[in-house]
Amino acid sequence: MTTLQLSDYQIHVGDFWPTFTDFLNEKKYTHILVLVDEHTEGACLDRFRSRFPEKMHTIRIPSGEVHKTIDTCQKIWLDMFAARADRRSALICLGGGVIGDMGGLAASTFKRGMDFIQMPTTLLSQVDSSIGGKLGIDFAAVKNSIGVFANPKAVFISSEFLETLSPREVRSGFAEIIKHALIADAEQWADLSKIDDLTTVDWDKIIVPSLKVKQHVVEIDPFERGLRKALNFGHTIGHAVESMALETDNPLTHGEAIAIGMICEAYLSKILRGLPEADFEEITQFILKIYDKYDIQQFDSQKLIALMRQDKKNDGNEINFTFLPKIGEVAVNCTATPQYIIESLAFYSQLS
Repeated sequence: MTTLQLSDYQIHVGDFWPTFTDFLNEKKYTHILVLVDEHTEGACLDRFRSRFPEKMHTIRIPSGEVHKTIDTCQKIWLDMFAARADRRSALICLGGGVIGDMGGLAASTFKRGMDFIQMPTTLLSQVDSSIGGKLGIDFAAVKNSIGVFANPKAVFISSEFLETLSPREVRSGFAEIIKHALIADAEQWADLSKIDDLTTVDWDKIIVPSLKVKQHVVEIDPFERGLRKALNFGHTIGHAVESMALETDNPLTHGEAIAIGMICEAYLSKILRGLPEADFEEITQFILKIYDKYDIQQFDSQKLIALMRQDKKNDGNEINFTFLPKIGEVAVNCTATPQYIIESLAFYSQLS
C-alpha cells in the first residue's frame, strides 16, 4: 500500500483494508453510514461488507449525473435524520464522482458538518474527484455550480474496485490521467502514450503518479485561485460539450467529453501559446486512438459558448482556459475569443 500525506488527510492506495479498519476504530464514530447508488450497491457493497462487516446504515440514491441535484441531497439528508446521525457520525462515499461530490456536500452541510470518507470505485473518481475537497451539485444546467470546499477525513483507493467497471467507464477515468500527465508529468505522458490496450494496464503503477500531480497542485492552491486552475485543461470546452450531450439520446461520460475538450484546447494552445506541432499531433492522435469521435456538430456553437461563459473560473466576461506551452508544462488564466473557440470545435469535427 502507498500512502500520500496531504495537509490534513491521507490517501491510501492499494490493499488498504487493515488501515481502514484501524482508522474507524480510532475515530469511534457514533454512527457509520455508507452512500451507494444502484451500481455500487450491486457491484461493490458486498465486497465492502465482506472486508468490513460492522453495523452501518446504507443510503441509496439513483446513479448518474442527472441525479446530481438538490433533490437528491434532500433525500440523503432525510436518510441521515432517519439513521439518527449526528456531528460525531461519518459518511462513507462508496462510488464514483457523483457519489463523492454529492455525499461529501451532504455530509459537510448536515448539522453544519460531519466527517466523510471517500472510497472511490471508478477510475475517474480515484484519480480526480475524490481528492482535493471540491464538492458540489449541478444547478441551472451548470455543472458543479453549487458547492463547497471541504476535505474528507481520509481517501481509500483500491484497483480491486476497477474490476467492476465497464471498458467505457475505465476509458472515462483514463482521460483525467492523460490530463495530469499533459499538464505536469512529461515522463508519465511518454509512458501513457505507448498504451494500446487499457485492459492490460497495471493501474496501481499509473494511479499513484497521477495522484501525485493532483496532490502537488491542490496543496499549493486548495481554493482554486491560481495553480489549481491547471487542472482545468480540457474542461472549459469539455464541460460545455458534456452538458449539451446530457440532453441528447447519446450522452457522453465525463471523460469522453474531457477528451474532446483536450483536443480542442490543445488546438487553442498551439494557436495561442505556441504548443509545438509535434506535441499537438501526438496528443490528438493518442486521444483519438483511445476515444471514439463524437458528433459535436449537432450542438449550436453559440449555446456551447454561453455554457462556457458560466464557468466558475471565468473573470469578468472573458472565458478562462488552461493551455499547454508544451507537454508537461501549463499556463493558467489564458483566454480565447469565441471565434477561436469555434475554430477549435470545427477542427475536432473534421478529424477522422
